[in-house]
Amino acid sequence: MIQLPIRQKITIMLAVMSGMLLAALDQTIVSTALPRIVSDLHGLNSLSWVVTAYLLTSTISVPIAGKLGDIFGRKKLLLSAITIFVAGSALSGLSQDMTQLIIFRAIQGVGAGALMSTSFAVIGDLFSPAERGRWQGMIGAVFGLSSVVGPLIGGYLTDHASWRWNFYINVPVGIIAFTMITRLMPAIPGSKRQSIDYLGAGLLAGGLSSLMLALVWGGNQYAWTSFHVLGLFAASAMLLGYFVQVEARHAKDPILPLDLFRNSIFSLSMLIVFLVGMAMFGALLYIPLFAQDVLGRTATNSGVIMMPMVLSMVPTSIITGQIVSRTGKYKKITVFGMAMVTAGILWLSTLNTSSNNRDLAVRMIVAGIGLGVAMPVFNLVVQNAFPQSRLGVVTASVQLFRSIGATVGVAMMGSILNNRLTAHLGHVASDPVNKLAAHAGKAVDLAHLKTNELQGLLSAQAQHTATAHIAKLPPPQQHPTLASYGHFVAGLKDALASSISELFLISGAIVSVAFFAAWFLREIPLRKGHDHQPLVSEGGVPGGAVAKPRTR
Repeated sequence: MIQLPIRQKITIMLAVMSGMLLAALDQTIVSTALPRIVSDLHGLNSLSWVVTAYLLTSTISVPIAGKLGDIFGRKKLLLSAITIFVAGSALSGLSQDMTQLIIFRAIQGVGAGALMSTSFAVIGDLFSPAERGRWQGMIGAVFGLSSVVGPLIGGYLTDHASWRWNFYINVPVGIIAFTMITRLMPAIPGSKRQSIDYLGAGLLAGGLSSLMLALVWGGNQYAWTSFHVLGLFAASAMLLGYFVQVEARHAKDPILPLDLFRNSIFSLSMLIVFLVGMAMFGALLYIPLFAQDVLGRTATNSGVIMMPMVLSMVPTSIITGQIVSRTGKYKKITVFGMAMVTAGILWLSTLNTSSNNRDLAVRMIVAGIGLGVAMPVFNLVVQNAFPQSRLGVVTASVQLFRSIGATVGVAMMGSILNNRLTAHLGHVASDPVNKLAAHAGKAVDLAHLKTNELQGLLSAQAQHTATAHIAKLPPPQQHPTLASYGHFVAGLKDALASSISELFLISGAIVSVAFFAAWFLREIPLRKGHDHQPLVSEGGVPGGAVAKPRTR
């Protein structure tokens, strides 16, 4: 632990958190501006790559940055991450076509992944495990806040300035954070080991890239059984398999040491954050869809719709950090948080077309409390289980498994939703009023209807077009036809509501496995300083011995 005045530590953390806020905000800000960007740069066919490029590079850079921080020190890496992120932001704002924007977004993603990974590790450099809880809670609150503030800021800047300012806004804030960290944060030396596992880093980057592309493209650009997707999965399996072999037998200083998984605390934590990321990110993506197209909410901003969850998650995240820091214990509160997450998401599965805004909000609040309690704890748990020399790599592992879980969840839930829609829409396909629902007066192929197409049918514009067609009918036919059309729309909403509810049920089953795993999480006292070894070795055996990676 660095011996600095508490005021200086707080100032450093404010600078670090401002950088993290930039990275957390970026995805939600940009998503709001995407329609305007596509219009100005004439790149509808490349739209998905604006998001995919950022997702790929930010995920890949996390484990590599964690290891480099352990070797070269956190300050150098943090300043480098801010520089890369700010440069990528400025270049993205200057983009003249979609190709340039995709390349610059990839650069921005490299900085964002390294920034988030290193920022969590900086907490470990500045504070002892017993003190870190309150700061982990604060950072958890930053992520929750960004999900609401991001779309609001993005929408305002796009409407009142330019979509380019969604990127330019990162520049002055990044410069301020860079200056504060340069002046206030001392240079913390890394380990004396200077060996960099270039082969392992390359294999990990290639394997993760193939896996992420397969998950992003599967069911969207290409069918899951297509040559492209199956080929990417095969490439990922080969590269990651070779990566495991290299890390276990050949690497002198592995980029992701496999001996970490001998520690039961680490293994269980990775399993839990992966499952929660998979369940929550995969399912909660569809809460705005349910609110708008089933409940008829007029808000088009997902941040506003998600407000009840965020407002419950932010304060509970802060309070949880305080409780863990004061008590020095984390298992009971982790189990409680996982119980709340499980209860909240299973409760969401009971929503249907007769539910109202209050029903949705109460369930979101329960899930938000669970997330606020449980998720910030795992960085602290794994940091406390290992010596200071491995702080960066274990912290980065939490971010990596959460990110992969989220990507798997989004891909899996999207595929399941489309399949369930096909099943539930079977009885609606034969409805003669189907012809009135199409924009051009043609019947919709409900047997192969995708989620975004169903949103189009339920939009205000589509319903206005259909009622306009009905108004042109002879007066005796208008009233019964309008009633039939209302029944048709109700059938569409019921199919969508049932499909989303089933997604919540599946997500609830997944997160319940994480809740069960949390009961087996070993609790060891939070260390009061950095000079103490964990009370449980990395293999889970009492004592202070640290398992060494095998080298050959």
